[in-house]
Amino acid sequence: MTDETPAPALDPDAFMRRYREYQARAAELHAANKATVLAALRDAGISKVAVSFNGYGDSGQIDDVQVKAGDADAQLPDSSVEIARATLESNTTERLGKPLADALETLCYAMLEEKYGGWENNEGAFGEFIFDVAADRIVLDFNYRIETSENHTHEI
Repeated sequence: MTDETPAPALDPDAFMRRYREYQARAAELHAANKATVLAALRDAGISKVAVSFNGYGDSGQIDDVQVKAGDADAQLPDSSVEIARATLESNTTERLGKPLADALETLCYAMLEEKYGGWENNEGAFGEFIFDVAADRIVLDFNYRIETSENHTHEI
């Protein structure tokens, strides 16, 4: 009989190290993906895109995408763009050719994961991404839903 304790099937420290490395790789890709998406919008004459999202009860989704060309409503073109994606399973970067609408969605979900991982859990969150093409920026307006309780104790 030996006193050796078997190694755990999953090393939590190794997993967390790998997860932090994945998060860093994913965050590095945002700048290039942002530039790619904004350039495609600019080329299409789009000035602003508002992407609203909503999540709760362990699921979340993009609810609406509003597109403007100046003051007029517009449609996203069917053009395809190449964006990059990191995965937890591999250190390599995937290059994905996607329609612009899908690339917008992928970029929004990636930014939500980076900034507010778990945004869709429990009471969840909602908000909006504003793609301001002329200013070359994306603004995230994010709202957590919080359930609270109050306790009052009285001795009478």
